[in-house]
Amino acid sequence: MRFEEIYRQEWGQVVATLIRLTGDWELAEECAQEAFAAALQRWPKDGVPDRPGAWLTTTARNRAIDWLRREAVGAAKLQQVAALGVEQSDPAYDVPDDRLRLMFTCCHPALAMEARVALTLRTLAGLSTAEIARAFLVPETTMSKRLTRAKQKIQHAGIPYRVPPAHLLPERTPAVLAVLYLLFNEGYSDVVRSQLATEAIRLARLLVQLMPAEPEAAGLLALMLLHDSRRETRLAPDGALVTLDDQDRTSWDRPQITEAVDVLDSALRHGEPGPYQVQAAIAACHATARAAADTDWPQIAALYAQLPQTPVVALNRAVAIGMADGPAVGLHLVDELAAGELTGYHLLPATRADFLRRLNRRTEAATAYREALALAATEAERLYLQKRLQEVSVRS
Repeated sequence: MRFEEIYRQEWGQVVATLIRLTGDWELAEECAQEAFAAALQRWPKDGVPDRPGAWLTTTARNRAIDWLRREAVGAAKLQQVAALGVEQSDPAYDVPDDRLRLMFTCCHPALAMEARVALTLRTLAGLSTAEIARAFLVPETTMSKRLTRAKQKIQHAGIPYRVPPAHLLPERTPAVLAVLYLLFNEGYSDVVRSQLATEAIRLARLLVQLMPAEPEAAGLLALMLLHDSRRETRLAPDGALVTLDDQDRTSWDRPQITEAVDVLDSALRHGEPGPYQVQAAIAACHATARAAADTDWPQIAALYAQLPQTPVVALNRAVAIGMADGPAVGLHLVDELAAGELTGYHLLPATRADFLRRLNRRTEAATAYREALALAATEAERLYLQKRLQEVSVRS
């Protein structure tokens, strides 16, 4: 296993365990960094241990003990830190995963939503401050200050490191779900970080076990499983994006789709359909269609109408209506959105281009594809748009 993979898999666990043992966020991250640095020196010579996570956690714990000794911390604290594996939290609300405890701590209502997400991505996913800053479209120095303030607030406010009691779970749950979905999308949109998507699904499973009566947790798990079932077909060999219409449906993960539909059905039986359940239902429409032509677009359009009508949801609904009622109808709806809040959003001209292509208005489609190309954020999207542009240009 490559070191980068081990880092992605183990960083969150090592940091979470050290925070639980020491109660010190900065010390936990510093000791985790030293443990990974030690691994970089030792493993090329000695080989990767059978349980790299345990090796890293023990090394980080020993670094913490050394630091606490130097700081003349009391014997009781040292003994507590040395007792790795001894549970510290209230067993009534315990779950067998330090990372999930850390997630609920990061998502404390005393923190702003953006700080909760950023802190979780840093401490659990191991994203660098620069990477998180890029995700939030702010300078790295700004994000660094936000993270520092969030950690200080947790320490100064005495926020406990544990899953909160049952009566406090509802106010934390939306933030936890939002963090999990962002974590998933970070991995889903970047093949190099695919482990993040796997980690988000694993944590979502734990959350569903912890909160079996929370249908939105199950809805989110179903949504992520459905998206993840198509992961291997999303990109062409040259790295270009492959749309749903063109994906090889025989390569979709059918057992995972079946599991997701079962999870979604169970969630919907609660009779409280929230945004994650509705989005999962939309994803299920795509995942269960035997061919692209069999997609139930009227049902998808109706489901989009149940979601909060953000500009992006309105665009997606316009696509669904256009696929159901014809490209001319879809183009009309998209053009109505053009002067709104979606200015600068590359999927707006990309959608216009697709409807124009379907209407055989190739010159206008080419213009719209060029506009989308100038705005696209990823190489996969640019490659896809370039292919479409060449297609309509050749036929012009």
